[in-house]
Amino acid sequence: MSHTERTWAAYPTATVTGYPRIGPNRELKRALEALWSGKISPAEFETAARSVRLETYGRLTELGLNQPYAVPADFAAYDQVLETAAAVGVLGGAAGDLDWEEYFALARGTDDRPALEMTKWFDTNYHYLVPEIGPDTVFTPRPQRVTALVEEAASAGHTVRPVLVGPVTLLALSKAAEDYPNFRPLDRLDDLVKNYAVVLAALAEAGVEWVQLDEPALVADFDAADDDQLAGLAQSAYSTLLSAAVGDERPQIAVTASYGSLRAGLDALASVAPEALTVDISKPTLQADPDYIQRITAAVPQLTHLVAGIIDGRNIWAADLETQLETLRGFDRPVSVSTSTSLLHVPYTLEGEVNLPVDVAGWLSFAEEKVTEIEALAEALATGTTQSREVAFARAARAQRTRTESARTHNDAVRQRTAALPAEVSRGDVNERRAAQKARLGLPDLPTTTIGSFPQTDDVRKARAAFRAGRIDEAEYTDTMRAEIKRVVDLQEDIGLDVIVHGEPERNDMVQYFAEHLDGFVTTANGWVQSYGSRCTRPPILFGDVSRAEPITVPWSSYAASLTDKPVKGMLTGPVTILAWSFVRDDEPLSVPADQIALALADEVSDLEDAGIPIIQIDEPALRELLPLREERRAEYLQWAVRAFRLCAVGARVDTQIHTHLCYSEFGQVITAIQALDADVTSIEAARSRMELLDALDDGFHAEIGPGVWDIHSPRVPSTAELEDLLGAALKSIGPDRLWVNPDCGLKTRGYRETEASLRNLVHARAALLGIRQGAGVAAAAHV
Repeated sequence: MSHTERTWAAYPTATVTGYPRIGPNRELKRALEALWSGKISPAEFETAARSVRLETYGRLTELGLNQPYAVPADFAAYDQVLETAAAVGVLGGAAGDLDWEEYFALARGTDDRPALEMTKWFDTNYHYLVPEIGPDTVFTPRPQRVTALVEEAASAGHTVRPVLVGPVTLLALSKAAEDYPNFRPLDRLDDLVKNYAVVLAALAEAGVEWVQLDEPALVADFDAADDDQLAGLAQSAYSTLLSAAVGDERPQIAVTASYGSLRAGLDALASVAPEALTVDISKPTLQADPDYIQRITAAVPQLTHLVAGIIDGRNIWAADLETQLETLRGFDRPVSVSTSTSLLHVPYTLEGEVNLPVDVAGWLSFAEEKVTEIEALAEALATGTTQSREVAFARAARAQRTRTESARTHNDAVRQRTAALPAEVSRGDVNERRAAQKARLGLPDLPTTTIGSFPQTDDVRKARAAFRAGRIDEAEYTDTMRAEIKRVVDLQEDIGLDVIVHGEPERNDMVQYFAEHLDGFVTTANGWVQSYGSRCTRPPILFGDVSRAEPITVPWSSYAASLTDKPVKGMLTGPVTILAWSFVRDDEPLSVPADQIALALADEVSDLEDAGIPIIQIDEPALRELLPLREERRAEYLQWAVRAFRLCAVGARVDTQIHTHLCYSEFGQVITAIQALDADVTSIEAARSRMELLDALDDGFHAEIGPGVWDIHSPRVPSTAELEDLLGAALKSIGPDRLWVNPDCGLKTRGYRETEASLRNLVHARAALLGIRQGAGVAAAAHV
């Protein structure tokens, strides 16, 4: 039978656009770290990764995704952008497949080469690796990376849907190769589409009937191309890919547009009519774009199968199934039911979360529960009744009712305090503050410090776990933490750092730790979510109004200060980052809990000052992360985000130096907002991008700045010469009286060997630069 006579598989009526891939008990994380440490071989790692994949396929089938192609094969050993880049060939190199050594060298770097730059995936806390593309980059497709997944699944009895980042999004998220700073990777689209066609042909040869291409770039505004330009590029790319006849030349293509609503991209995709189109119609998207469903209905032709991404893939609240069912019934055609985004952003399951308050647990749905919601909606659509899924609909209705009626979500005292806040929030004149802080601190030019955390040893982790489990008492736990703090302080003194931190051994995570000490949050026991590679976090759940019952960080910072005569820096996580890295309320604007968290942190700042701490860092690495994807919504966000940060420090003394830290996002778009934070010192990720951010600074940027010179997300130890080179580049933009010397981020994920070596090199590089600068001054004076 020829392909033109063949009946091709319909798109599944219930599916997800993606699923967590670290394993329900972080099996992939452990396998990765065992491979990197040499404890297992590449072959053993491949076996472990294969087990995670096949167990996921089996579990999703058990949950009801049992139609052909309902289960996505979106696995990546480190990151889906790196995986797609390898498959379609933008990483260059020979036609052979990448071995694990080369693959992870791109992700993590080696002693001889830095890793690829890493930044945030749209407005999420997931990090992706940024491909670097130039006009002469050789594109070498490796379709075997994708066909191998299909064949592996088929051998276990699963018909899976391969998933790739789409060509427009892949190039929109790439950066110009170092030698071509003004080049636009999107200009290589025609070349890249040819490689996608090669991969699609290989999938067709392997018998695949559906492939998913993710194009979230079409719901965002980019500097490199506006909405109309991206839409035009998508129309061109998919005209080419779809022009091949379905069958021997390519599978059917399902394009997915997650994280928001399509604008010009909707008409562009509709005009080329892919076989299926997944649109994000989750509650947050429809709140921002109320007419989106009407536009979809009007634009998308009947020959394109519509997939409704109605179950929120980014938050953990139980779905309102009755309301969503009515929404789905309003379409003018049959639709499939799916998630708005990949479920990569939520934990695996509520099963086993026995420590959550019973009422709060009843309001939640994690990945497995969301699959059940999807399956219930799809069944109700197909049968016209909810009776066969009565349990799922009853649970959903109970969640909506009990959450609305709960008294736990509201605190009158907190509401009254935020209502009394002033409209304008300011610490006063920056020059007055700088003079007072200089007199109090007495720091040299190019002061050295770290971002806050130090490596967390097995002994520290075991002590925290034992304390939580009740196997040791508070006194023994405190003694263990104090011993670690003393070790860290002594190490910093020995290395010669100018500003000391306590190392944060008591903190499991920079957001979770604060959530555990703030009313209005709950935390999970096993709610792990992948951030990048093997890095996982347990996002807290914000369910109610926020307040602080007692000091959180003061005892630890005070103890560190008692061990040294050098300035000690107190460490807080800022309100925007706490929100960005938590699952937040969906029943009010984010600006409301932002103010509440800010006031709780302002109380902490006051207590740290009373304890004699002269420097307080309020970390906001997620400031750029929460920036809305559409331009017209950004000003409102930045206004309340900046205000919340300033509320934290508005009562601080003029001689208390307020720091902030930002990392792993493209910050050029928000540089004005970073300045408006009005921090005295801003440290920021800059090593992988080689100080690119400094090009965006102008004369209005008054803060002292610490552009990171050591990429802590790679295990490599930068040489003194390399650090001198980066600091020298920074000195071209920032004077030595305003430039700080520090790593890119906290050191929690590093080991002590590379930490000590890197910090010693950092101090030596600073000393060498000061010697060069002072020597140059002496020579100039002699010449005069």
